[in-house]
Amino acid sequence: MTVFYILIAILPIAALAALFARSLKQKSRGVSGKRVLLSNLVAFAMIFATVGVVTFSVSAANTNDAQPVDASESQTQQEETSTTGDLSKGLGLIAAALVTGISGVGGGIAVAAGAPAAIAATSEDSKAFGKALIFVALGESIALYGVVISILILNKI
Repeated sequence: MTVFYILIAILPIAALAALFARSLKQKSRGVSGKRVLLSNLVAFAMIFATVGVVTFSVSAANTNDAQPVDASESQTQQEETSTTGDLSKGLGLIAAALVTGISGVGGGIAVAAGAPAAIAATSEDSKAFGKALIFVALGESIALYGVVISILILNKI
């Protein structure tokens, strides 16, 4: 079982290195930076989702085992439960960090697109300031939703 946990720890790091090498190769071929970033984000999210599903299914299978009969088996099961709990807590922290980071990037992209348009609309007609401000605030709310979800995840673990 420890080999499984080691594999779970190494797989995302190896995937990140492979995605970095792939992005360099795509950039040398002339693919746009936005397209490379988007494909890497999707691939890395799929890898994390797969690792999370496998880890939680193995954790659930370990917690549903039969109750041990003697004290040494009870101590072994408590150690395994402790390891599983630590793994679940670690994955929860990773999930909270990913939610905050990805929603922050999404909010930044939305504000980067909305703020210049709001400034341009305000410079043409000063009455459009209120409407333009709403669109900029909507883009910023994406990041705030991510922080709220992150807090909910941290309270769950």
